[in-house]
Amino acid sequence: MNAATIFYIFLPDMKNYRPLLLLFIFWLILANHVMARDKTTWYINPQNGNDQNTGTNSRHAWKTFAPLNRLTLSAGNQVNIIAPGDFHTSLVLNAKGSSAAHVTVNFTPGVYNFYPDGALKKQFQISNTNDVPNGMKAIALYVNNCRFVDIKAQGAKIVLRGKMIETCVDHSENICLDGITYDYYRLTVSELQVVNTGEHFADLKIHPESKYSIKDSLLTWQGEGWQHKPFWLWQILDPQTDDLQRTDIAMDGIRYAETGTNLVRAYFKKNPGFKTGLIYQNRDVIRDCSGIFMQRSKNINLKNIRINFMHGMGVVSQFCQNIRMDRISVRPDPASGRTCAAWADILHFSGCRGNIEISNSYLSGANDDAINIHGTYLRVISTTKPRQVLVRFMHNQTYGFDAFTAGDSIAFIHAETLREYSSNVITQVQKVNDKDFLLTLKKPVPTSINPTDVIENTTWTPQVWIHHDTVARIPTRGILVTSRRKTVIENTVFLHPHMSGISIANDAASWYESGMAKNVTIRHNQFIQCGEPAIIICPENTRSDGPVHQNIVITDNRFNLQGLHVLSAKSTSGIIFNNNTIKAEKAFDIKKGLELKDCVDVKVSGNVVGH
Repeated sequence: MNAATIFYIFLPDMKNYRPLLLLFIFWLILANHVMARDKTTWYINPQNGNDQNTGTNSRHAWKTFAPLNRLTLSAGNQVNIIAPGDFHTSLVLNAKGSSAAHVTVNFTPGVYNFYPDGALKKQFQISNTNDVPNGMKAIALYVNNCRFVDIKAQGAKIVLRGKMIETCVDHSENICLDGITYDYYRLTVSELQVVNTGEHFADLKIHPESKYSIKDSLLTWQGEGWQHKPFWLWQILDPQTDDLQRTDIAMDGIRYAETGTNLVRAYFKKNPGFKTGLIYQNRDVIRDCSGIFMQRSKNINLKNIRINFMHGMGVVSQFCQNIRMDRISVRPDPASGRTCAAWADILHFSGCRGNIEISNSYLSGANDDAINIHGTYLRVISTTKPRQVLVRFMHNQTYGFDAFTAGDSIAFIHAETLREYSSNVITQVQKVNDKDFLLTLKKPVPTSINPTDVIENTTWTPQVWIHHDTVARIPTRGILVTSRRKTVIENTVFLHPHMSGISIANDAASWYESGMAKNVTIRHNQFIQCGEPAIIICPENTRSDGPVHQNIVITDNRFNLQGLHVLSAKSTSGIIFNNNTIKAEKAFDIKKGLELKDCVDVKVSGNVVGH
């Protein structure tokens, strides 16, 4: 008798048989997951394996991940993927290793194509990425409810054959990803170079991997499972200066005709912005996915990872604890001739805690910030009872995920001043809907709440250490970081980000990205031809009622300026700017190079200015 038959026999009376129902559910779980024997090794060969084999030796390997996905791997188990090939099913790990005996997954070198058609698909609410909140997201590698797992893939390249989350680490701990290379067969960012322009035309050399079609003189970008017309938001890369910047190009009225292989002539009445020699990148701006997604997990180690391209908001860590990323290389495959490696941000951290360390990494070729670390303010909607407060996600890209747990500490913030005026502890959380949460608090709510005030989850704020990295070909900011715990950025090179190299923000009106900085050290870095100011401290308060940020030390850095502005700071106390070397092509005045508004206790000394 199968599970469905049993279910229908007992369905009419299940409300009266709760213990039987629970037993039945438990039996279903066991029926779908079998506990693997300790220290067993399993083998997968997508080229000549067979899922009817035992899977326990290389000559009798499985062909797909389907048999493995039904196992709960135990301490000391190994999985060896012994040949590259194609997969139409996801790797769905359910693994319970131990500190003494990890579960290990080994990929042999080679190219692995992952297709979304038969992959596991799940609904996720991802910070800054919620244009399709109910959409099902395909996943290539899914690490779910696991502990002590190492995925080793030195020399292995995972190629996505459609929009997919490349790897998802979900409610897991002590997870290590080592040596994987990620890429897309057809990037979701299309590229072209302008080879010639005339008064009413531009000749475009389209990258051979950027597939397209032309019908009725209109161009459509073609992908695997997607297509779209050229969108008005473009990025321009100047190969001579390596400057990457955003620009708007009006697409209305442009007509296209093929003139050769991957050669297209665009016709227009007036040139909308095409210039000979420049490289143009175009994407559909719908935020529907992320590259690597990690949520409610802790003790995560990513090392020796190469990302040639990822679709979506990049590597998103959401309410995770203790994350180390070492030797992460984000850049296009050098043999590809491409210039884009990331559809938006590269490394994005939302509501994390513990330690975040990013080291020895090269982060380049993005469509947004290289690193963004922040929390999320939720607006106070009402205070229903003396110890209850209803709060709401305010931005349409960031909502739906669990932003609180019982025991979390919170701070009440005046939105106009961005200053904290009360604190409390959550004792109970009720999720009313995807945007609203009813919080029961340990103490009564404050009586002086304004209609626009917000709260910050201060438990979920990280300590940050970013060191020995390189940031290049970034159209926005190199590093955007806002955390009230200790932040150190050192020995990092910022190569010509189009905006500031480092930005310390905080806002309760647009993206609602919290919070205040209380201890930041920026030292021994090189800021080379950054957009100016090279460093910006810019809380978005509309009224000054004292400092928002405090204790920011900028020391022993080298600035090679485009112009004359090295630092801009607002509503900050305790700024130390000393022992920095500043090189400018024009005569530089340190007093004019530092723009300070509503700042107190600023100390400037020992800086060297040259040409």
